[in-house]
Amino acid sequence: MDVSRPLIRTGFALLAAVAFCVPHNVRLHGDSPIRYRFSFPQPQHRWMQVEATFPDLESGTLELRMSRSSPGRYSLHDFAKNVYDVGAVGADGRGIQPTRPDPYGWNVAGHGGSVTVGYKVYGDRVDGTYLAVDETHAHINMPAAIMWAHGLDDRPATLTFEEPAGMRWQVATQLHASSSPLEFTAPNLQYLMDSPVEFGPVSVRQFTAGGRTFRFSLHHTGTDAELDGYVKDVEKIVRQEGAIFGEYPQYEPGYYTFLADYVPWASGDGMEHRNSTVMTSSGSIGSSRTGLLETVAHEFFHCWNVERIRPSGLEPFDFDRANLSDSLWLAEGFTQYYGPLAMQRAQLVDVAATAAIVGGLVDTVVNDPGRGVRSAVEMSRMAPFIDGGRTVDRTNWANTVISYYPFGGAIALALDLSLRDRSDGRVSLDDFMRAMWQKFGRPGGAREGYVDRPYSLADAEETLAGVSGDRAFAREFFAKYIEGRDVADYERLLGRAGVTLRRRNAGRAWLGDVKYEMRNGARVASIVSPSWPVYAAGLEQDDEVTEIDGRPIRSENDAAAALQRHRPGDRVQVVFVDRTRLTRRPTVTLAEDPHLEAVPIEAAGGTMTSAQRAFRDRWLHN
Repeated sequence: MDVSRPLIRTGFALLAAVAFCVPHNVRLHGDSPIRYRFSFPQPQHRWMQVEATFPDLESGTLELRMSRSSPGRYSLHDFAKNVYDVGAVGADGRGIQPTRPDPYGWNVAGHGGSVTVGYKVYGDRVDGTYLAVDETHAHINMPAAIMWAHGLDDRPATLTFEEPAGMRWQVATQLHASSSPLEFTAPNLQYLMDSPVEFGPVSVRQFTAGGRTFRFSLHHTGTDAELDGYVKDVEKIVRQEGAIFGEYPQYEPGYYTFLADYVPWASGDGMEHRNSTVMTSSGSIGSSRTGLLETVAHEFFHCWNVERIRPSGLEPFDFDRANLSDSLWLAEGFTQYYGPLAMQRAQLVDVAATAAIVGGLVDTVVNDPGRGVRSAVEMSRMAPFIDGGRTVDRTNWANTVISYYPFGGAIALALDLSLRDRSDGRVSLDDFMRAMWQKFGRPGGAREGYVDRPYSLADAEETLAGVSGDRAFAREFFAKYIEGRDVADYERLLGRAGVTLRRRNAGRAWLGDVKYEMRNGARVASIVSPSWPVYAAGLEQDDEVTEIDGRPIRSENDAAAALQRHRPGDRVQVVFVDRTRLTRRPTVTLAEDPHLEAVPIEAAGGTMTSAQRAFRDRWLHN
């Protein structure tokens, strides 16, 4: 029995009413805005009703799309998967059955110059990429929510929000305000798609810095007093990062908005946008304060680096496919470096905490086997596969890929300390970022939502040559550490700042970072790295390790205990059963655990010299 037809007829009637809400005496023209209406008839069931009107169309087919990608994300997300109950009406109010050219689009022909489309979209993930609807709020990332049309990129848009029955909600967004508190506008598609919305009973705090207004909008389960104290720390970060560039961008709505969801059902995430950022976490201000502020520091830095100092591969953003960049080591990696640095300069963490983060960056780039396979440029080009993407088949990425976040962060550390080292502290990475801002970010764009001067890899190198005053240094640095696979002398560079780089577990015998899962025995849980001693023995993922040095292995603790009696250079027998059920008994020479950590020299039992103290102060205290 087909029960859908009455519902479809009802939907067409509603759409017709929307289609004819324009007064008859208003003549539509070429830049007539696209109109969206968001409503929430049943928020408890996690879906949103969207009605979109595309007026003043040419006679050809209207090609409607749901995005496959989202600004700030580099992999595909295929948001059309959550869209259903699609119906369309033309200019005469009669229903038109859209055709499907592919899984992501709906084509509407014979519309008579106007199309109103209605659909439902499901969303139940609070993060920086998707849509989330429930009784407490609507958390909207535009690519996950709206249909848009090919060829209408320059059309402005109006958005109207309807509160759920009985609710008193307000909107927090970087969209431009209108005459109604629930109506907003965007100048074009690029700006619209880059404008997330928090719609609900949000708490808002406001402060000013450098002549700019900043709004912090929070959906959380904490107290007002906690929020007030937290926003004071946010302001410290904002001021420190503003000092790096010497000024704040011109935020087009007249303010910058932090959109935060700290609720138990949220996923941890942060996502930058041109004049706002989304930050989500299941932690609270009370229990996870430092981690939440670290996300603030990272995401706010993006309002310069990426949103305006923008790699050419991301401008303009393509919503139909994955966007490829060779410079995410700079766009994301340098931001990864500056977040903790801003926290340190704002005195929200101590030197030991900053050194620990720095040590983690160095350990990654020194010891991860992926550096021997791909350069930082090549790692950036892997983003469409690894940035939130999901694979069904197994990969060997653990051995061939380093995230451009820590990889770029380690490069930023090396460049910052190298510039300071060779200039005796007079030149730093701050100077490089200011130069990139002045050349590529600050000039802005003639159109909101666009960047007129995106940079290339060659542009970044040329900027470094100018800042350092040494073209040969810039060429060598890029050739070795960005386009090449060399590693900087971090021990010497950190030593100038009174930070000791050392083995985390000096003298400890090491078989490799083998993890086990208890599945019909102690089975290797992940791919084995070529740098581990057991790699040459043939051990691999899913193999069952039964003995190490004659001791039965039933857990990771058993494996650790078997190695505690040994030192690097000792030889032990490892017995394992491979996937063919063949028992192998190789002898493995143990190495020393290679993992590194960075600690302040005074915490390592050393004494800091006055020169080291001065160098560290200029680096960490601005």
